[in-house]
Amino acid sequence: MGVVNVTPDSFSDGGEWFEPSAAVAHGLELLGEGADILDVGGESTRPGSVRVPQDQELARVLPVIERLAAHGATVSVDTTRAAVAERAVAAGARLVNDVSGGLADPDMGRAVAETGAAYVAMHWRGHADVMDGLQQYDDVVADVRDELAARMAALQDDGVRPEQIILDPGLGFAKAGALNWPLLAHLDALHGLGRPVLVGASRKRFLGHLLADTAGHPAPPRARDDATAAISALSAAAGAWCVRVHTVRASADAVRVAAAWTAASGPARVGSPGTSPLRHRRH
Repeated sequence: MGVVNVTPDSFSDGGEWFEPSAAVAHGLELLGEGADILDVGGESTRPGSVRVPQDQELARVLPVIERLAAHGATVSVDTTRAAVAERAVAAGARLVNDVSGGLADPDMGRAVAETGAAYVAMHWRGHADVMDGLQQYDDVVADVRDELAARMAALQDDGVRPEQIILDPGLGFAKAGALNWPLLAHLDALHGLGRPVLVGASRKRFLGHLLADTAGHPAPPRARDDATAAISALSAAAGAWCVRVHTVRASADAVRVAAAWTAASGPARVGSPGTSPLRHRRH
């Protein structure tokens, strides 16, 4: 999944692809590098960011989604708003990537059920301006698993079919640096919920801290791409369905390496369990 940020303030590339024509060109470039899905977002979720009005988010994402879908791309919309999700699916998106897992908008479950789109439910405890104060866990792996299980149950109560759902541990969201590593090392805990898993580690803060210089200064976002590719390989080998990244080629190669490695080691796990939720969309 290649990231197409149509925002002026995203943490790693804010403003670079803000104009629709630039965003579309970037998306097509990511496809050429091996992306299977393009994730178009019009609202930054960087730590401390504030929300944009719904009409502004729509104005940012809809032209880009329409043009990328017209090029034959499989498009995801990165949004926490049900109305944006509905309009995006009507414009050609096939997947809704909701960092709030449906908690930010009580209408999201209904919207996903009615559109039939595949749906990423990420682990989330609050919006970007407050999330750093919400990172108290007894056991981060068990707590994230249990909270995602509760989100799955609530979404199904709203009519979302289990086969639509993809789970995301929410790396960096209400999680300080050290809390992210157990989640990556224990993706099997999420696989135990029976749904595909999306890993979004690309350029996150915890990688910046890992790669800090001798003076303790975190590596800047673009200097985290090699570490991101390493996580892509390890996540794929551990059975992740998809990795969400800002630069695609290295991670696409890393996933191929993981596939070859696991195929030679025994039963393939890359992409398990099940088939792509994108195949289950109702028409």
